[in-house]
Amino acid sequence: MTKQLGILALALALSTSVKTHAQGITPRDMEKLQIMEDSMMVTVDSMYEAFIPDTRIGYSERFIKQLVRTLKIPNSFAYPFNKLKEKINMIAPEDNSFRIFNWGVTWNELGRRYYGAVQLPQEKLKLFGLIDYSEKLNKGAEDSVLTNGKWFGAIYYNVITTEVEGHKVYNLFGFSASSPLSNKKVIDPLTITDSSITFGAPVFGVGSKNFPKQRINRFILEYKKNVQVTLNYDKEKQVVVFDNLMSQVNDPSRKYTYVPSGQYDGFRWGNEMWNYLYNLIPITELKDGQAPTEEEGK
Repeated sequence: MTKQLGILALALALSTSVKTHAQGITPRDMEKLQIMEDSMMVTVDSMYEAFIPDTRIGYSERFIKQLVRTLKIPNSFAYPFNKLKEKINMIAPEDNSFRIFNWGVTWNELGRRYYGAVQLPQEKLKLFGLIDYSEKLNKGAEDSVLTNGKWFGAIYYNVITTEVEGHKVYNLFGFSASSPLSNKKVIDPLTITDSSITFGAPVFGVGSKNFPKQRINRFILEYKKNVQVTLNYDKEKQVVVFDNLMSQVNDPSRKYTYVPSGQYDGFRWGNEMWNYLYNLIPITELKDGQAPTEEEGK
């Protein structure tokens, strides 16, 4: 409990607001940023590779403190952290309206914990700490709307911007290996104001299993460990493409047995929501001895 409170306090510390100057980074501040980045690189190595896994959480807490101090340097949003981004995940939308610092720590043989912070480029620079809340969501993960720094912990690998009623929704594509039995891929809608961030929004044309009259707020694929599953945006086709999953033992309740069926489904944005596309890439069933045509083989 004490360790959890310590992590929470550090996450809240990330929400500190600091004033920045309108001009660019000064040479003196640039030097500070470079020194701090080098220091963080040393901590990150221990955070990932410490021989005793339990100590990695402590190094992650140290890294959070270093990150907060570094981002308080005026105009830090303009600093690219080219070295650090080789060690932790950093992602931003095309409009550069925020960036997310994002990493995961394997702290025991059974689980992985995720960390993150959202930085906004404002005169009073805003930092929002993220608290991995996925363990507490259970079957409500697809239906939940998370605020106050609570977050479905994941490593983000893509972000696609859409609009609902004139407000931008940033659709974050992420991967989570926090469960000892299964992995997850997720599309998590993020909305931002000057004073808050919210994860989850009813932008999917999929009904909730828990609340049939409502849409889900987060799209999640859960599947067997060590299986490759696709979930990403295809810019050329302008659709989200993902594997259709099925249980190897014909038991839909055991998500850790799910594997790709060979079929691909998808989403296409329209009417301010992601519309479900079933059988986006159909399976071609061949008779014995029949070879695929050139078109079928593409």
